[in-house]
Amino acid sequence: MEITPAIRQHAEERLAKLAKWQTQLINPHIILSKQPQGFVADATLSTPNGQLVASATHQDMYLAINELLAKLERQINKVQHKGEARRAAECVKTANFMAV
Repeated sequence: MEITPAIRQHAEERLAKLAKWQTQLINPHIILSKQPQGFVADATLSTPNGQLVASATHQDMYLAINELLAKLERQINKVQHKGEARRAAECVKTANFMAV
C-alpha cells in the first residue's frame, strides 16, 4: 500500500498532538496496512517511562489513525499520572484510618 502525502501529513499532525504531554517520544514507528476487514494502524513508541504499543482497525484510514493516537494518548496519560494516583490512594486510606 502506498502512503500518500495527505495520509502522512495527517499521521504526523496527530502524532504532534502528543507533545502536549511534555514527554520525549523516542523513535515513534507507525505501520499502516490494508486488511480484508479494513485498515489497520499499529504503533510502537518509546518514552523515558517505558514503551507504548497500540493498534486500531477501521474502515477509514484516517479514523484508524485517530483511534490509534487516542489509544496512545490514554496510555501516556496513565503513565504520566501513575505516581499521583498511587499517592492519592494512599492518602485516602490514611485519612479513613485516622477517622475511625
